[in-house]
Amino acid sequence: MLAMNDAGRRHSLPSRVRFEIAQGDLGSYRRAADFLNVNHVDVLSVQHEYGIFGGKAGAHVIALLRELRMPIVTTLHTVLSAPNPGQRAVIDELARLSARLVVMSASGADLLRRVHGISADQIDLIPHGIPHVPVDATSKDRLGVDGKTVILTFGLLSRDKGIEHVIDALPAILAVHPDVVYIVLGATHPHVVEHEGESYRLMLEARGEQLGVAASMVFHNRFVSQDELTEFLPPPTSTSLRISSPNKSRRARWRTPSALARR
Repeated sequence: MLAMNDAGRRHSLPSRVRFEIAQGDLGSYRRAADFLNVNHVDVLSVQHEYGIFGGKAGAHVIALLRELRMPIVTTLHTVLSAPNPGQRAVIDELARLSARLVVMSASGADLLRRVHGISADQIDLIPHGIPHVPVDATSKDRLGVDGKTVILTFGLLSRDKGIEHVIDALPAILAVHPDVVYIVLGATHPHVVEHEGESYRLMLEARGEQLGVAASMVFHNRFVSQDELTEFLPPPTSTSLRISSPNKSRRARWRTPSALARR
C-alpha cells in the first residue's frame, strides 16, 4: 500500500503502508513508480479523488502511472458532469493508462461515457457497500436520543456536502415529525480547516439558530472509527436520504452526505 502525505504533514500510518508520497513533490511520485516496478507488483489499484494528489487537478499522479510496468485499475470516487480543462485532461489520461475504470453508481458510468467518451467495455460498476450493523436497542439511549427519530449525516465536513439543505428542510420536517433530531457527525475536512477554519460549521449552526431548529440539531465535531460509527447507524429497517450536487456523481459516503433516519 502507498499513502499520500499532505504538504508539510506526516501521518501515523499502519505497517501495511510500504511507501509514502509527498503530495506536492513530483519526484516523490516517480520514486513511487520505481518502488512498485522493483517490487514486481501484479496490479495497481488507484483510488482517485480530487484533492488527494498534487499538481493541477491532481495531475502529478499521471507521472507515476506513466512509468509503471503493471496493469492499473482506477476507482473514480467523483465523476464531474462539467469538468474544467485540467480535470478533463486528468480523467482522460487516467482512462488511457488504466485497464479498467471502476465507478460506484450508474450515473458515474453514464458520465464517463457521455462526457469523456470512454467505452462501456472499460467501465465496471461496483455499487458502494455498507458494513453489517447489528441492531442495538440501547444505542439511542447511550447517545441521548432515545424516543427520537434520528437523521444522521456522517463524514468529513465540507461545503459541497449540502448539509445546509437538510437544515433548511428541518422546519417542515419538525412540523410533521416533532420528535426528529438531526445529528451531524464528523470533523471538518483538514483542507477546509487549513483554508477557512471552521466557518462552514459555524454557518450551519447559525442557520439552525435563525430557523429556530437549533434545539433539534446535534453536532459531533470529531472523527470517529468505524466501530464507533456503528453506534450512530440505523437498523436495516430504516430509510435513507442522499443529497448530492447535480454536477457530480459520487460514492455514497465521502463528500455527499448520507442522511440516515432511525426510528
